[in-house]
Amino acid sequence: MSNTSYHLAIDLGATSGRAVLASFDGEAIATEEIARFKYPMMPLSGHLFWNLPRIYEEVLRSMKRAAEIAAERNMSLSSIGIDSWGCDVAYFYNDGAIAGLPYCYRDTHTTGAAEKFCSMFGKDRLYGKTGIQLMDFNTLFQLFTLRQNGAPVLDRADKILFIPDALAYMLTGNAVTEFTVASTSQMLNLETGDFDADLLAALGISRDKFGPMVQPGTVIGHINPDVSKATGLGNVPVVAVAGHDTASAVIGIPSPDSNCAYLSCGTWALLGIETESHNAGEDAKRYNFTNEGGIHGKTRFLKNICGMWIFERVRHELGLDNENVATVAATCHDSTCDTIINPDDPAFANPASMTEAIKKYCVDRGLECPTSTADYTRVIFRSLAARVAEILGLLKGISPAPIERLHVIGGGSLNSHLMKMLAQTTGIPVVAGPSESTAIGNIIVQIEGTRPGITETELRSIALKSSETITYK
Repeated sequence: MSNTSYHLAIDLGATSGRAVLASFDGEAIATEEIARFKYPMMPLSGHLFWNLPRIYEEVLRSMKRAAEIAAERNMSLSSIGIDSWGCDVAYFYNDGAIAGLPYCYRDTHTTGAAEKFCSMFGKDRLYGKTGIQLMDFNTLFQLFTLRQNGAPVLDRADKILFIPDALAYMLTGNAVTEFTVASTSQMLNLETGDFDADLLAALGISRDKFGPMVQPGTVIGHINPDVSKATGLGNVPVVAVAGHDTASAVIGIPSPDSNCAYLSCGTWALLGIETESHNAGEDAKRYNFTNEGGIHGKTRFLKNICGMWIFERVRHELGLDNENVATVAATCHDSTCDTIINPDDPAFANPASMTEAIKKYCVDRGLECPTSTADYTRVIFRSLAARVAEILGLLKGISPAPIERLHVIGGGSLNSHLMKMLAQTTGIPVVAGPSESTAIGNIIVQIEGTRPGITETELRSIALKSSETITYK
């Protein structure tokens, strides 16, 4: 009897997602992308929302494709796992119906919400409880904004679920709160690992609106009969993987030891280390680092910084969407523009025009303005590298272990020009890959959930054997 198992990873990023079918032979994971889809932010009534029904429809379509492949190859799917971006939540009535569209974290209605909440609750008190980086779009401030605006959904909804948990609920009928994605909310107590009672009281929301807290590797349930009929899949279990995509990506890092930092580089870039315990000390608070949940009780001590967001927006505005990314990236060598911008400046959060925002930033500071594609590319890449080097310097002063190399994972790791700039700017080796680290981490946790008794050492071995990397010195 074959020891090979088959798993479906649904990996949802900001505005696009993919489905990855994987096989595990007991030693390594082999992956195959079977679907890719988009779901842009939906502008409606002056706000930005996620079209959750459309995302759910794409998940069902991916599952149907997996069922077709399984039938063609005479194999059986062992599990399904879903990861996504953090912070955003969906609302459901007690009959399971969706209670409106989820707000998108880039909606401007939360601008200034962190400062306003902290003026009431206390900034030091909040960080001491949660250890989370202050950002206006954190779930805490999204819910606070809705409460301040008198939004009826907070009281009318029966369930408030993070995006991967919401989709799992729609597939199985079982509502849970997965720990790693919940840890992005700034609502979890560092000591208890559950929602903080004082924060819930400040929001006027009861704990029972959220599902029970579960750890990565927990089987949530099996797909319900309606989903089974619609997709052609059998009674497949849905596993609560590390629901936050960065948590899944970190699990998939092929590192033999902990003497490294990681940069999960996609639309966002998350720069950090994995530690055995949280750190909400003075330095962590001063530099606004965050303590998010990882697998097996570990902490992802990190900072959110801008990733490829500015580059992708500029590509779009310059009409280069259909150009090969590597070709566009290579133009950076045709420029001598030495301007450095701060990619995390609020001006670049979601401007109407990114190129105009960059020009205004430069004019206001007396910097040389980029004019060509090559200029924009060079400025963006050099600025990202400089920002990474800056935060990495802070991280080195806090990390309990030496940082000897930087592991870059996610789509940004494929950009050799950016990787070379990172190596030059940080002064340490940059290990690029795998670009599919999130999917690998998602699948590793599915394996843990469906193969009881597998050890953490074995899981790390799977990551090492399932990936290829390139080192830039």
